[in-house]
Amino acid sequence: MRVHFVLHETFEVPGAYLKWAQDRGHQVTMTKVYEREALPETMDEIDFLIVMGGPQSPDEDRATFPYYDPQAEIELIQKAMQADRYIVGVCLGAQLLSVAYGARYEHSPEREVGVYPVDLTPEGLADPHASLLGANFDSGHWHGDMPGLTNDAVVLATSQGCPRQIIRFSPKHYAFQAHLEFDPEAVDLLIAADGEDVLEEQSQELTFVQKPEAIRAYDYQEMNAKLYAFLDSLTK
Repeated sequence: MRVHFVLHETFEVPGAYLKWAQDRGHQVTMTKVYEREALPETMDEIDFLIVMGGPQSPDEDRATFPYYDPQAEIELIQKAMQADRYIVGVCLGAQLLSVAYGARYEHSPEREVGVYPVDLTPEGLADPHASLLGANFDSGHWHGDMPGLTNDAVVLATSQGCPRQIIRFSPKHYAFQAHLEFDPEAVDLLIAADGEDVLEEQSQELTFVQKPEAIRAYDYQEMNAKLYAFLDSLTK
């Protein structure tokens, strides 16, 4: 299988998504948006599109991030939809996927940073792939926005701080606001990007922001294994 990643920042790494693709022997290609690399023009060489996160929004002003073209990414996602490819959008990627489907992304009720429980909805428990994650599980979080919903979108998982953690837009297209791909390298990069002192301060003020030491101390192997199970099931 040919897996293509869209990466927005050096500190938003694909973590367990990339390790899964490599461990399964898939062919991996990437577009590093932050290096101004061009997005693929067609889906001819791509079977699975994974759009990762970033500090941007789907309607971001180009002045702040001149290397980021949200409309071009939305059009790429729509090409993948039309070509019947697998798509997973993560965080910003989840929001872009929702916009590609015609929804409007929204601000999450709470900013979530750290590791917090996620619960599957009845629809999630019935989903052939999401159900493998378990009815309740811990997931990484690092966001202030969330995907929008279409009439046909199905919310598969929620958390206390965000009602849209996993959304299915079609049998091959899933949006993950949750970060099951986190590992020690990923969280170290995110903590450095946000600033240790900033996160310490936010953890005192915001309900769903953890202290950096707690984020670093978590063992991410179990959530990574759950992500592997989901991806194996989705693409079998």
